[in-house]
Amino acid sequence: MSNLGYLPDCASQLSPSETFSFACHSKVKCFTDCCRMLELALTPYDVLRLRRATQLRSDEVLEKFVLIEQETGEPFPRFYLTMIDDGRASCVFVTPKGCSVYSDRPGACRSYPLGRAATCVGDNTITESFILMKEKHCCGFSEPDHQNASEYSNAQGLDIYTIFNDSVAQILQHKSIRQGFAPSPKQVELFTLALYNIDSFRDLFLAGSLNSTPASVEQLSHCDSDESVLQFSISWLEQQLFPL
Repeated sequence: MSNLGYLPDCASQLSPSETFSFACHSKVKCFTDCCRMLELALTPYDVLRLRRATQLRSDEVLEKFVLIEQETGEPFPRFYLTMIDDGRASCVFVTPKGCSVYSDRPGACRSYPLGRAATCVGDNTITESFILMKEKHCCGFSEPDHQNASEYSNAQGLDIYTIFNDSVAQILQHKSIRQGFAPSPKQVELFTLALYNIDSFRDLFLAGSLNSTPASVEQLSHCDSDESVLQFSISWLEQQLFPL
């Protein structure tokens, strides 16, 4: 989450040390209700994990499970998880027993009901703040588990998501963007390719079809995990958009 912006009535600011009671499990009355009637934004790392869970290429994940939208005036598109037209706009991965990709579920699902804003200030230093979403339908707040934002984030395995999301935030909130930089259509294409379609990015880069050098091709060829490829593509994209 990059910017808290407008807060709905059910949301309140949460200090890092402040504790809250919450737990979600199959015995909670509202189980899977939060997997319906929502717009679930996806980060690049979310798509990487869905790719792993579905064992599909990243371009197939984009085609099958992702909606891409870009509003007038926005520098880059937004990516949303597809919902099923079942009258409840249910997540494509939700089942009566819960999430079918639970171990690789998106960061927004992991963090609920916690919201985190990552804001770039000065020389791209990241500052963070938190909110708590107490929606009326959610029964999880009646559970006895108490934790603060950090404890809850750690328990939900959010650390790796935060690392990648903060790296992408340095592109989305780059000084040039804040000063009105408008990427070209080609640069927007590179944004989608490098961040959300790492399989095609790797194929094209290693084939010399992108702006690459022998040294950078060798560097990418030695990336031995999806995470290392995404780290490479984030850095490469930032250099392409905002050359020194």
